[in-house]
Amino acid sequence: MNISGRTKVCALIGKPVDHSLSPCIQNTAFQYLGLDYVYVAFEVEPKDLEDLILGVRSLKIHGLNVTMPLKEKILRRLDLLDDNAKRIGAVNTIINKQGKLIGYNTDGEGALRALEANSQEPKNKKIVSLGAGGASRALCYELVEEAREIVILNRTQQRAAALAEELSNIFDNKTRYDRLERSILEIELENADLLINATSLGMYPHEDKSPIDQDLLRSDLPIFDLVYNPIETRLLYEARSIGAPTIGGLNMLVHQGASSFEIWTEKKAPVNIMMNAAHVELQRLIRKKSDQ
Repeated sequence: MNISGRTKVCALIGKPVDHSLSPCIQNTAFQYLGLDYVYVAFEVEPKDLEDLILGVRSLKIHGLNVTMPLKEKILRRLDLLDDNAKRIGAVNTIINKQGKLIGYNTDGEGALRALEANSQEPKNKKIVSLGAGGASRALCYELVEEAREIVILNRTQQRAAALAEELSNIFDNKTRYDRLERSILEIELENADLLINATSLGMYPHEDKSPIDQDLLRSDLPIFDLVYNPIETRLLYEARSIGAPTIGGLNMLVHQGASSFEIWTEKKAPVNIMMNAAHVELQRLIRKKSDQ
């Protein structure tokens, strides 16, 4: 990689960022296409956002990815927001266009592209989504127009109710909600066409956890788990063991990153190259943790 005075800088901001896969994913894509870009990661506290924005403008940083806890806090400091970011109320991608900072949210698009790449288009399907946090919000906004119905289940029912009501007001009552518990899952999964886990259950270091008992799964029910570490969660392992189609969270991570890449470069992202880089880097990080 040759860095020069013409190199365009893109960066991840948030906290923590030290184990992020994004620098490896994006730099691999830049190098593969021979683009004069570089991607780095900056740990940024919410209290330092004003200084960060001044730095982005003065240093002419070309693009940003935004992760927790800054996705919502950064909104009012940007010049423009695309419609998706406005509706979702969170930003994960920023481009600096001639001094104007424009915010986007590619999380939902990443989920949709991951589903389509794995032949699981949401059109006319009943989708059960577990969780009502930022990830669930982004993907529900993206999928609700195509889906027949979305059912949001969350341990805190009030959060699920707020998101479902908001979506129903915009998209003609296609969204329902309830509590995330076994008795409700038994009913809702019986005729579901797609199950999405947008909770953190099963994420490292709690790989032994799953949001659903295995006996509630069906071999004809596709499972999309947004957790990407471990690469195969307990939920995905148990679903695969009964023959159900499965999609891991690394797919969404890479596809939302590919959407960011295309915003910054105006070039088609080399998704397969990015996916391979993500797998290799995640396996390296997992080995490093196990050796410590």
